[in-house]
Amino acid sequence: MMMAVNDDLPLSRTKKKQQAQQIAELAGQLCELSDNRFGRIDLPTEIVAEAQTVRQTGGRGSHKRQLKYLAGLLREDPDAVESLRVQLEGMDQVDRSDKKQFHSLEQMRDRLCDPQQFDQAFLELQDRAPHLDVKTIRRLAHSVHQHGDKRAYRDIFKRLREGMA
Repeated sequence: MMMAVNDDLPLSRTKKKQQAQQIAELAGQLCELSDNRFGRIDLPTEIVAEAQTVRQTGGRGSHKRQLKYLAGLLREDPDAVESLRVQLEGMDQVDRSDKKQFHSLEQMRDRLCDPQQFDQAFLELQDRAPHLDVKTIRRLAHSVHQHGDKRAYRDIFKRLREGMA
């Protein structure tokens, strides 16, 4: 026997508590954002103002109380919860792609600074970013090969980041 699921039934207490806990976690994530990221969040002014209050609250007990109040405000506005969730996920995806690009630039720099892999890495660099000043990068890489020049090592990364970003 198969029972039909009725969407009109009210949520169980357990489900309500789970949803409240998820919203409280979102509120915590909102308050832990850096100032730069917090400024980019687009939410109703009342919620942003309360989140700012939570961020400025010092004591542990008072911080917890303010955080619960913020979570309560969020529970009253399901659209704001969904908007916050989407914005936080978007920031996480940007973080992951930035880290991936950063690591690929580090690997390219390391290959350029390794005498055995230099030729292949240099050709790949010319294909990926023909607009880069390859003469300067070649000179810096040879400085690293011959003298172990740490400044040139850092300068290669800086030029790669500027040219491939």
